Amino acid sequence: MRKLLQTVLYIGAVGVSVVLLFFVISCVWIGYDVKQQCQTAARTYGGDCVTALSALVADEHRGFRERNSAIWALGQLGDSRAYPLLSSMYTGNIPDREPLDGMISQYELKKAVALTGGGYNMTAVFWRYGIK
Repeated sequence: MRKLLQTVLYIGAVGVSVVLLFFVISCVWIGYDVKQQCQTAARTYGGDCVTALSALVADEHRGFRERNSAIWALGQLGDSRAYPLLSSMYTGNIPDREPLDGMISQYELKKAVALTGGGYNMTAVFWRYGIK
């Protein structure tokens, strides 16, 4: 019985370790992607991340995919300065399928509005403070 308990605890510890590893990898990946998007937007629009990404979202000459990615990045940053722009674009009408190349994603806007409006982003604790 003791041997069985040790085996179960060992398998449980390995399982928890694998989940934590995937969580940390996801956090780092998200942070890297947000930082890349910030740098790209800042080269074109200037300013800090929130200012540059907000300008990209508002630029109607940009493609929908690029603007949707900037909306996602603003949500990940969770900065309240982006809230007015994002909430003004959010209609609340989320279609079943949204082509990222064909329209501003109401689904992404919903998440970004929640995060910039004070929602908690568990993954951002690992990377947010390294991005300006």
